[in-house]
Amino acid sequence: MKELILTELIESKIYLIRGHKVMLDSDLAALYEVETRTLLQAVKRNVGRFPSDFMFQLNFQDVASLRSQIVTLKTGRGQHRKYLPYVFTDQGVAMLSSVLNSERAVQVNIAIMRAFVKLREMIASHKDLAKRLDDLEGRYDAQFKTVFDAIRQLMAPPEAKKRKIGFRREE
Repeated sequence: MKELILTELIESKIYLIRGHKVMLDSDLAALYEVETRTLLQAVKRNVGRFPSDFMFQLNFQDVASLRSQIVTLKTGRGQHRKYLPYVFTDQGVAMLSSVLNSERAVQVNIAIMRAFVKLREMIASHKDLAKRLDDLEGRYDAQFKTVFDAIRQLMAPPEAKKRKIGFRREE
């Protein structure tokens, strides 16, 4: 049960930014039970392990997009970050386990990797289903064209003879 809750929590923390599925540094820090600055310090000490396809810093447009995905925004003084956040792709998250040397980090990384794999499988099955639907539509579209045309004719309102408004003058 605990693993199911953790998986659901992780799935809710995966966002789509710049065409990549990523997790925020603050969300990862919370899962690892460390401060965000501690996580980023460990990453910066090992910056060679995190190329741009593993980790990147958001720009202001990305943050605006992220806020629209999260929907909620904390209010009040001191509730916002001073610096733009970093995000990690699934490869970056895998690399974090080698940077953070704790049992908790290893267990959380395993759960995160499972969540990313599950997400990939869901996307692949949706693409397969869409392809099948397109194939069926193409195959049966010609056969049902006459049926659809007949239904459209029945649904169309009858053409009424329009009379001009006003009086007719007799000649």
